[in-house]
Amino acid sequence: MSGTIAKPDRLILAPSRAARELDLKRGDFDLAVNLGLIRTVPDEGGGGLCVARAEIDRLRAEDRFPEVLRERVATVGTSEGAGLLGVTPARFTSLARYGLLVPVRFYLNRYRAVVWLYLAEELRQFAAEGSNARLLKGRTPAQIREGQKDGLDRRPRNWRGRQVGFLTRQDGHDAWAHAAAVAALLDPADVAEAVTDPYERAHLDLLRPRLPAHGAPGSPAAERAETLMTASEPDEVAWFLADLAHTMETARRHHPAPRPVPEPAREPAPASPAEPTAPPPAPAGDRPEAPDRTPPHGLLGWLHRRGRRHSG
Repeated sequence: MSGTIAKPDRLILAPSRAARELDLKRGDFDLAVNLGLIRTVPDEGGGGLCVARAEIDRLRAEDRFPEVLRERVATVGTSEGAGLLGVTPARFTSLARYGLLVPVRFYLNRYRAVVWLYLAEELRQFAAEGSNARLLKGRTPAQIREGQKDGLDRRPRNWRGRQVGFLTRQDGHDAWAHAAAVAALLDPADVAEAVTDPYERAHLDLLRPRLPAHGAPGSPAAERAETLMTASEPDEVAWFLADLAHTMETARRHHPAPRPVPEPAREPAPASPAEPTAPPPAPAGDRPEAPDRTPPHGLLGWLHRRGRRHSG
């Protein structure tokens, strides 16, 4: 029963368990969730998203399970993608850099070079569309050639746009979750400028969705991936910031960010009656000398005693 969470009215499974029951690798399972192929439910314990047992049963009952589900999440790189389109890898890359083919995932190889992955199903659809024939046959269109000369590469931007779509699809129309998804793809300095309240930023950080990990935190690979996952082009940043500002207005109206509850003011303790204190000692020059009542000794003592006898 590990990975299965019992609830009074339903049975839900953790993502790792759900992936095993659907015969999917964990990465393919996550992609299927992003694409809306697998319906999820929020974990009431605050642990993210889970899958209901009924959803697992529905998918397993479909024809040709699990082949159909695997085909719909299958991804290919440049060489295999070029084969699906019937073009050279160079032409495939030029179409992708121009933004006509949108990657769905990426990873960094051992040389820290970015390897973009595309949905095989989408590439087949692109090849089958009659209006795309001019892009696949004959001379490459002039605007694409010009883009190549200028170093145009829309793949990172298209990946970010697609990623924010994945994240906001899962937010369940919750404005705070939507805002956190947008903020996750912005530079923290841009977020701080747009959301000046530190408690609101802290709430966004708490709801920040999990982005794909690439290498150990702080490693060159992780830093390279973070650059790819952060909006950088001015018009793209402006678009994300406008979306963030609009969503934050809705979030504030419906549910303000949590703030620490101020402690009630404490009443001052009543003053205790002052204890009597001894008067300060007088200065040495003002104190009268106390008489010395010590009887003298020796000759002086004998004279003193003798004088007292005669006077008596």
